[in-house]
Amino acid sequence: MSDDRPTGSARPAASQSAPWPVEIRLAGGKRLLAITFDDGTSFELSAELLRVCSPSAEVQGHGPGQRKTVGGKRNVAIAGVEPVGNYAVRLVFDDGHDTGLFSWAYLHELGRRADQKFRTYEAELKMKGLDRDKPGEK
Repeated sequence: MSDDRPTGSARPAASQSAPWPVEIRLAGGKRLLAITFDDGTSFELSAELLRVCSPSAEVQGHGPGQRKTVGGKRNVAIAGVEPVGNYAVRLVFDDGHDTGLFSWAYLHELGRRADQKFRTYEAELKMKGLDRDKPGEK
């Protein structure tokens, strides 16, 4: 997906003020998602961060306090990027996870806060007795 507009669609009127991706591509041996937005920001998001911050119910849970910390994802890769309408992409990971729909706004927010999100993730792993290399979740 490296068109001027994802999926060849026009920007919906409702998202005129939100950042809109102008390029999305896999990089770093499928371990990075490179994304450039029309506000001039560009991010390279690691597959590990995307996997452990997936907006899916599997990771986020179905309500407050149900979010899971997922370990053992240091070497996860992105197997595919699938457009979902004109508002998101579904990322398919090589560990089989494919249920998260990553909206443009969520990807932009992850990019802006990637370092903070990753530090929080590492602290949660330590607190729960998990690590980046050994599979597990709590």
